[in-house]
Amino acid sequence: MTWCIEQQLKRAISQLQESGSSSAQLDAAVLLCHVLDKPRSYLLTWPEKMLSEQQISDFSNLLVRRLSGEPVAYIVGEREFWSLSLKVSPSTLIPRPDTEKLVELALDKLTVGNDGILDLGTGTGAIALALASEQPNRSVIGVDIRVEAQQLATENAQRLNINNTEFRVSSWFDSIQSAELFCVIVSNPPYIDELDPHLNQGDVRFEPISALVAANSGLADIELITRQARDFLLPGGWLLLEHGYQQGADVRSLLQNFGYQQVSTEQDYGGNDRVTLGCWS
Repeated sequence: MTWCIEQQLKRAISQLQESGSSSAQLDAAVLLCHVLDKPRSYLLTWPEKMLSEQQISDFSNLLVRRLSGEPVAYIVGEREFWSLSLKVSPSTLIPRPDTEKLVELALDKLTVGNDGILDLGTGTGAIALALASEQPNRSVIGVDIRVEAQQLATENAQRLNINNTEFRVSSWFDSIQSAELFCVIVSNPPYIDELDPHLNQGDVRFEPISALVAANSGLADIELITRQARDFLLPGGWLLLEHGYQQGADVRSLLQNFGYQQVSTEQDYGGNDRVTLGCWS
């Protein structure tokens, strides 16, 4: 049996909707574009284009993986963040649009000059690479405890030809020298409580648990970073932390208790508390 692009998309969308997907149309389009190695505009321009048996088979196999719950980003091996196409893998979190708010706020806090930036728990390198792409005259260091993440972030930098970054294997500040001081430190650390029921739902089921969960109701790593960052911030430097939508008040208290000034919590594009920041003076 031969099928055209439009017929395959309709079939896939119907199956995804029946499975409860809230992004059925987008998922189907991304998977088919991956099989065809074409942009999404191709699907709209050539809906009657007939597919080969191999293309139909490849698309069906990817669709089965998505119907089982596997994230689209892991299936196709990439995700766009801050207009950058990043390779992803199951060893790292999938970059999410809400995290772009952290990048936006960090850029707003940068002063004139070329003082460096530090990204803790860099994963794919998404935050570090977004900042480096906007600030080519600054050095951006990204660290991650997982060797696989450090290697992936380095590969992404090379693919994107972003040369003002360095990625290290490190548990938070362990690989940072005492003489290395930064004007901005950013982090999207683990912040989910280990008993949170959302860990058994959606894409997070496939993501590395060590990058998601923290002790002390999800605040353990945030507290460690907040305490230690003071030794690595320049006077007037800023610490910016992504966190859960219910953690704003707790994270503000941590920053204030450790002596940060101008502490505030900013909302993401969905109107949820997402980033808390403070100035070290």
